[in-house]
Amino acid sequence: MSDTKMASNGTENAEFSFTSNNNASTSASTGRKGLPKIQTQKKTNDVCHDDSTPPVKAQTIDELHSLQKKRSTPTTPITGTQSAFFTTLSEEERQKQQLQSISASLASLTRETGPKVVKGDPARKSEGQKVTLTSHSHHFTPTISVSDSSLKFTHFLYNLSPAELYEQAIKYEKGSFITSNGALATLSGAKTGRSPRDKRVVKDKTTEEELWWGKGSPNIEMDEQTFLVNRERAVDYLNSLEKVFVNDQFLNWDLEHRIKVRIVSARAYHSLFMHNMCIRPTPEELEDFGTPDFTIYNAGQFPCNRYTHYMTSSTSIDINLARREMVILGTQYAGEMKKGLFSVMHYLMPKRGILSLHSGCNVGKDGDVALFFGLSGTGKTTLSTDHNRYLIGDDEHCWSENGVSNIEGGCYAKCIDLSREKEPDIWNAIKFGTVLENVVFDEHTREVDYVDKSVTENTRAAYPIEYIPNAKIPCVGPHPKNVILLACDAFGVLPPVSKLNLAQTMYHFISGYTALVAGTEDGIKEPTATFSACFGAAFIMLHPTRYAAMLAEKMQKHRATGWLVNTGWSGGSYGFGSRIKLAYTRIIIDAIHSGNLLKANYKKTEVFGFEIPIEIEGVPSEILDPVNTWLDKMAYKNTLSKLAGLFKKNFEVFTNYKIGKDKLTEEILAAGPVF
Repeated sequence: MSDTKMASNGTENAEFSFTSNNNASTSASTGRKGLPKIQTQKKTNDVCHDDSTPPVKAQTIDELHSLQKKRSTPTTPITGTQSAFFTTLSEEERQKQQLQSISASLASLTRETGPKVVKGDPARKSEGQKVTLTSHSHHFTPTISVSDSSLKFTHFLYNLSPAELYEQAIKYEKGSFITSNGALATLSGAKTGRSPRDKRVVKDKTTEEELWWGKGSPNIEMDEQTFLVNRERAVDYLNSLEKVFVNDQFLNWDLEHRIKVRIVSARAYHSLFMHNMCIRPTPEELEDFGTPDFTIYNAGQFPCNRYTHYMTSSTSIDINLARREMVILGTQYAGEMKKGLFSVMHYLMPKRGILSLHSGCNVGKDGDVALFFGLSGTGKTTLSTDHNRYLIGDDEHCWSENGVSNIEGGCYAKCIDLSREKEPDIWNAIKFGTVLENVVFDEHTREVDYVDKSVTENTRAAYPIEYIPNAKIPCVGPHPKNVILLACDAFGVLPPVSKLNLAQTMYHFISGYTALVAGTEDGIKEPTATFSACFGAAFIMLHPTRYAAMLAEKMQKHRATGWLVNTGWSGGSYGFGSRIKLAYTRIIIDAIHSGNLLKANYKKTEVFGFEIPIEIEGVPSEILDPVNTWLDKMAYKNTLSKLAGLFKKNFEVFTNYKIGKDKLTEEILAAGPVF
């Protein structure tokens, strides 16, 4: 008994030791049942390795958990001086303004007030609920004073970090998994690509005059009333949910011309996607964010009403430029948000005298900027990603009086057949924080199989641009020196590289040509010409010649050179010739960047009237003129005439449209093929 008391009542500096029981004569040193006896000795010195600390201040487990976290805001890396000055507000006032703004965004047009919004995950019961009601009425419409929706809270999860969005997706969204490389794999539902036939734009007095309508245009009209019906459907769906995700972000790295956007969505996957694709605000910028310039309501899980006027399916992507709003119903494909905002920029930027471009862009160490235009399969991503140059962006840009700037804060890369050897930068960018859409992975190891097309061939990865090692942050650069138009010519008649004059650059920019290889039932494959105005017809808002005129003006002012580079076939059409080696194309691109290609000797081709170099160091001279590579010269001439005819036919839709000076239109027409 005395031993027990000694063990329990020892002082703080007590030293514990064990004495072995080697024989019976030492029984006095043993305790009961022959076990070593605990002996204590008082010491004046501190205990060695004492790592004891005062107990935590928390009184409950929830309080303990709250100490684990500190508040922060996800940001995009920014270097350089910020041009904005921020108003100093109290934390309470900032929260009040934020709640009012989000409540206003979520307001229904048939009720007098917005929803009762409260920040935070409803699963966390300990969080307080600060509610702000705001009136929000744009139109004279019947109001319903009381409804069930006014009896509930709408929780909003605001600008969550990737880690938080991972937790939300994995916990609440079926089909969300962490892959072996750390990326979030998820599914976009039945739609695994854009639905261009379901995209609508409100046609009003302003847009009727300004936008491109009719044959060849991507803009399918709808009226204001139909938009409001779909908006109401989307907002009601979002307000019926227990929680929604809200992203407040920017478009355009040019601080003078950036746009504030708000994305309201129902899925963590959509929120993480836009977190990656848009420019992430700094904490200071977020405090001063205020009212957005444009708002997206993504209610993609909920279909539109097919009996609504103008609807042709259960999917509808609607843009109202007057209201600065976009509504998504019936599709969960995240690319609709990205390209919808790009369409909006194609409208807003030209009104400021800024050219919006569907292009890749990089810059050399000496500040020489190059733009890369090209449709799918032309090598735009591959050639604009260059380890010897800095990447400004891979897809969407603006060209203003300040130079070029990336519209986005991330990249949206195709993943099908992705390999470390072919695309090392994209491969390495797929890590924690990246969204992988519709990929297939091993059930046990979670390793992604990029070749597997079980879900779709259009597998994608969305990641912040800073995941690319040679990305230029901020994503801005000087005025371009070279404008490179890429075409994968499966007909095999275009030269590997041609220097274009200004009129030719406009003609081929408006045409937006490449050739695809289409399979037939009997196994014969033939090239199929594809034309997409401005190399992005699905996203432009104004007539293509409007963008071409702006491009010509800027190229002329800043002395940029136009080039047409064929990354397709030589020595015959697909099935007979061979594809131009990527190594040769890279040498050509390097010669353009360095300025050496401008010093070469040139000759003019027939039909298209291209200026082609006679010699490029490192490239076989015989392939520079495609006629040299064809054994059957008559077949070459016939194929060349066939392609020229396709160009002529495609350009007919633009022939009667006047831009700038009348003479300019004539020059563009004269720049086309002559045969």
